[in-house]
Amino acid sequence: MSSERSGGGPGLLLVLSAPSGAGKTTLAHRFRAAHPDALFSVSATTRAPRGAEQDGVDYHFVSPERFASLVAAGAFAEWAEVHGHRYGTLKATVDAALAAGRIALFDIDVQGGAQIQAHWPDAAATVFVLTPSPAELERRLRARSTDSEATIVRRLAAARAEVERGLASYAYVVVNDVLEEAERCLSAIAAHERARRGGAPTPGAAEIALRCRRENVRLDAWKR
Repeated sequence: MSSERSGGGPGLLLVLSAPSGAGKTTLAHRFRAAHPDALFSVSATTRAPRGAEQDGVDYHFVSPERFASLVAAGAFAEWAEVHGHRYGTLKATVDAALAAGRIALFDIDVQGGAQIQAHWPDAAATVFVLTPSPAELERRLRARSTDSEATIVRRLAAARAEVERGLASYAYVVVNDVLEEAERCLSAIAAHERARRGGAPTPGAAEIALRCRRENVRLDAWKR
């Protein structure tokens, strides 16, 4: 990553979390395409590459022994074990993004998001992405036609727990009902948070971002 500053404002760690099926990854890719100074945080993992995945592009592929040594050295901002493989965000990756004035996008769970926020409380903006209701989340999961009934049931149970954690700790909530509107909210949040760090007000973005603050979003369907 180049150390040259992007000129778009202060660096920002934009943390996106969501239950499976909420459309977080699609939203993140659309945001990245619309913001030239945004980049995906490349995680390290102990799993093997899949398909056309490239080392250093999709993931930093490392051995379990190398991962363990990085953990021991305190090199990770956050890490977790998922389905028998370890995944983690390197502190050096985050520091480089901030030094370059870039927006680093994180597609991680709430536990990882909390660790990022703990390490960089003034540079991180946490955004929880939700469907309008649990019923809509289930509809989207079933519409994929790729998961077994047991997998869908497991994902829905996990979603409830993840939503509880996200709504208890994340600063912003984006309800991904209409994708274009969700993207607009995410862009406003990023602009407002960067302006806040840089001391330059952005009234239009601030107004939209305020509506997306967790305490200002109606989530009745998820609280029943």
